[in-house]
Amino acid sequence: MAELVEHGQLFIGGELTDPLGEDVIEVISPHTQEVIGRVPHASRADVDAAVAAARTAFDEGPWPRMSLDERIEVVTRIKDAIAVRHEEIARVISSENGSPYSWSVLAQALGAMMVWDSAITVARNFTYEETRDGVLGRILVRREPVGVVAAVVPWNVPQFVAAAKLAPALLTGCTVVLKPSPESPLDAYILAEITKEAGLPEGVLSILPADREVSEYLVGHPGIDKVSFTGSVGAGKRVMEVAARNLTRVTLELGGKSAAVVLPDADVEAAVAGIVPSAWMNNGQACVAQTRILLPRSRYDEFAEALAAAASALVVGDPLDPATQVGPLVAERQQRRNLDYIRIGQEEGAKILTGGGGRPAGLDRGWYVEPTLFGDVDNSMRIAREEIFGPVICLLPYGDESEAVKIANDSDYGLSGSVWTADVERGIEVAKQVRTGTYNVNTFSLDMLGPFGGYKNSGVGREFGPEGYGEYLEHKMIHLPAGWEA
Repeated sequence: MAELVEHGQLFIGGELTDPLGEDVIEVISPHTQEVIGRVPHASRADVDAAVAAARTAFDEGPWPRMSLDERIEVVTRIKDAIAVRHEEIARVISSENGSPYSWSVLAQALGAMMVWDSAITVARNFTYEETRDGVLGRILVRREPVGVVAAVVPWNVPQFVAAAKLAPALLTGCTVVLKPSPESPLDAYILAEITKEAGLPEGVLSILPADREVSEYLVGHPGIDKVSFTGSVGAGKRVMEVAARNLTRVTLELGGKSAAVVLPDADVEAAVAGIVPSAWMNNGQACVAQTRILLPRSRYDEFAEALAAAASALVVGDPLDPATQVGPLVAERQQRRNLDYIRIGQEEGAKILTGGGGRPAGLDRGWYVEPTLFGDVDNSMRIAREEIFGPVICLLPYGDESEAVKIANDSDYGLSGSVWTADVERGIEVAKQVRTGTYNVNTFSLDMLGPFGGYKNSGVGREFGPEGYGEYLEHKMIHLPAGWEA
């Protein structure tokens, strides 16, 4: 049995503070199904305290009034500490959500460090003030911090997403109330310790683990100036609805049902090697996962056989084992959801090429689901249209390139995608036609210096790069008197 991790206080305004409520969150290992941690469940009163601290820190405190270089110094210390403690962070997250440790090291911990680092680069090169010739004279355009930010992060990549919100918010001079998911609150305490040691001033950051009800209270709080949310489409719509009552600005990064388009000239070995990790990453619990794989009918059997062989060879097991490629799903509800979709896919007439049996052999506990590959899927099927969020992937045959693009675009989502081809120029042309926020040609990655976000139901606004950085800034125009020069 793993050692029980217990935290009795909440991180409010930069200090560990006794909670104002009595509820407790129990963190359950998705591998052993045992309780591995306990933390306080933030109450509405705790939200009020955290927002008040953030409000005071923004309206009266030093953080927004520091120079950019001074803020960069503090954020650099946060980034460096994450790099030093990345293995610890990876272990904690794998224990909480079942993410394979090898993937956690790269994506959960070092990936988060890269987000902080990239935000620093953007901050240094961003234009905060400029003078323009207006219609009626000279104008000064300024970008100023938006204010108090509510940052709501999911359980699947908690530190990565927290960094995507915290780094630009802090660098622009905002103050933040961070709301981790109840499934993965333990790693947030490491972040709290790091930010305190880095020297964030009083009130600048609070961290409040809580469920959806308290999250809704935070999002609708009149003291919040901006909400940045990552999660499901349904929850995102609710966030927008609640935030609209106060006309609070929102950034929403939501779900995906991304298509990997394999063109007829693609090399089998290269395409399979690139697609499989991007389809089953983080146990399939990734919004950008390539969950629809589009194959040309002329080579369908060849590609399907290779993909099925690769999927069946994935190592499933203890997420803390470095050899594991697919771990358990985060919770029993996610296991049930995936098993339901496997049943639905079979009822719809799709063919199971590998997996489909439910719990993998030899794993008698834990919320595991066999990596499953469906073949002969039609894009009208539920398994092709709905986000399953697990290790269940679909193969869809197509005729010509125009049909492939049509299928890729025939989705309520538009977050990610990829194309695999021997002709890069042809791949770029396909990329231009698919309506998603990010796209890949013969690769799969997420560059933190470019904009990330979705079309359609995949979200509103952008994260990363100058586009995402600008989401934490307001624009002010100052009219200058005639003849004035700086």
